[in-house]
Amino acid sequence: MGTITDNAGEIYDCDVLVAGSGCAGMAAAITARHRGLDVLVVEKEPRFGGTTARSGGWLWIPGTSLARAYGINEPSDAARTYLRHEAGNNYDAARVDAFLSAGPEAVDFFTKETALRFDMPLVFPDYHAEAPGGAQGGRSMVTRPFDGRELGEHIKHLGAPLPELTVFGMMLGSGKEIIHFMRVTRSLTSAAYVAKRLSRHLGDVLRHGRGMTLTNGNALAGRLAKSALDLKIPLWLSSPVRELTLENGAVRGAIVSREGRDIRIRARRGVVLACGGFPHDVARRKAMFPHAPTGTEHFSPGPVGNTGDGLRLAEAAGGRVEDRLPNAAAWVPVSLTRRKDGSRGVMPHFIDRAKPGVIAVMRDGKRFANEGNSYHDFVQAMVKAARPGEEIAAFLVCDHKTLRKYGLGCVPPFPMPLKHHLRSGYLLRGATLEELAAKAGIDAKVFAETVAQFNATALEGRDPAFGKGTRAYNRYQGDALHGPNPCIAPMTQGPFYAIKMVIGDLGTYAGIVTDAHARALDADGRVIPGLYAVGNDMASIMGGNYPGAGITLGPALTFGYIAGRHLADSASERSAA
Repeated sequence: MGTITDNAGEIYDCDVLVAGSGCAGMAAAITARHRGLDVLVVEKEPRFGGTTARSGGWLWIPGTSLARAYGINEPSDAARTYLRHEAGNNYDAARVDAFLSAGPEAVDFFTKETALRFDMPLVFPDYHAEAPGGAQGGRSMVTRPFDGRELGEHIKHLGAPLPELTVFGMMLGSGKEIIHFMRVTRSLTSAAYVAKRLSRHLGDVLRHGRGMTLTNGNALAGRLAKSALDLKIPLWLSSPVRELTLENGAVRGAIVSREGRDIRIRARRGVVLACGGFPHDVARRKAMFPHAPTGTEHFSPGPVGNTGDGLRLAEAAGGRVEDRLPNAAAWVPVSLTRRKDGSRGVMPHFIDRAKPGVIAVMRDGKRFANEGNSYHDFVQAMVKAARPGEEIAAFLVCDHKTLRKYGLGCVPPFPMPLKHHLRSGYLLRGATLEELAAKAGIDAKVFAETVAQFNATALEGRDPAFGKGTRAYNRYQGDALHGPNPCIAPMTQGPFYAIKMVIGDLGTYAGIVTDAHARALDADGRVIPGLYAVGNDMASIMGGNYPGAGITLGPALTFGYIAGRHLADSASERSAA
């Protein structure tokens, strides 16, 4: 449909308005359009892809045909048992059932009808694989790399990956590709792979001004955009939703600001909110993040435009935001760096914590957690270990041999240089443990005792204090070529290094309360007609926990599919009536 002008100003008619162009919003738009509805997607930012474009691109969806094709046939109720265990008192049976039922359907739909493709490592375990219903693999899948040239001129509007997770601006695919880069100096096969990959990237930059091999979340955002383009779904960039329009208590559209003017969108079937949650909403962070009493003690690598627009729009229409979850976001430890353009970079620490020879301590010099546990669990341990009134910060430490073998945070392994990280203060170095402790502000005496205690059993591959390397997820993120424990090695060879970590997030959990069809609910639990919420705008079905890789994008794709399907089915029912 086009834009018309009447006495009320510019008006655009469609069946469905989707606010947000990340995985959830695009999934809803593509599903609804594929079923015959006229759809418009509006995006607040000048680039599309949202948080998805800078994510890892992993999706956690149990019971898929992809898993079965690999011979993984888990018991029918195992995933439900696991989610019930993980969510505890915040378990939402209706929405979990909807997710487990529709998730495999969504994967089949998108892989058969769109450009989406996935790969599934056979042994990527759930983060708590040892818990009831946990699995050693078959639930987490990653988006297959995508040739950005298929987007044509639209590639220039795709959100960029997080710079801290690139090498020379090149996105590295999760899994085997990262392993090749880490083993480049120890394996001829890896060296040849890296040389070929770098050569292809350099050629793309010279010809196109950027790399064209999209991986991880950039591949997911790119594949969804290609699918939307194939369906001729309009996508308006730099077009934030200002307010929702209601008629007799039902949401019937919105006022969207575009190119300096307001346009009234009349959405006959409904509006889908997929605005990315509130990681950069300082006021809501202050209210919901206990570690951020002023709202500023938190550092998110998510897009700065994710300021809670969807939540505020829903509340203005009578919706309610879930505020009872034990964790309002998916926590991740991050370190802060300075980019070449002077802006602040936020580096998430996903896998370096699990490597052998790496430990984490608080300012008191003591270890406080199993460093190989999930980032969400690790941050919770940071909070518990912090002294009242002190900044919540931990230090990731290792010796010289470990740093040059695996890298640490933004610091790459050998043969890449590290001096600029030392000059900037991002990486701290000391010839001795005591010197390093003095530079970091760590209790030197206790720190030396902690390292000595850790080293005493490290050669045997044991960690009696915290059991690093005893869990399946620990071992997966460690070094499979190192034994007897892929996560344990002593810290003996100076100089020693440290990086300061603070608290960040990978997306917010506290979102709009919805039913199993992704319809927004009011304070009394009644459906708000015409209003849907998906992705990080929807209250998480994980109950404030983090069960496995892709527990935000898996439900995002699934509930986007559910919302689009329900909008189309409702339209069909009305037509039949």
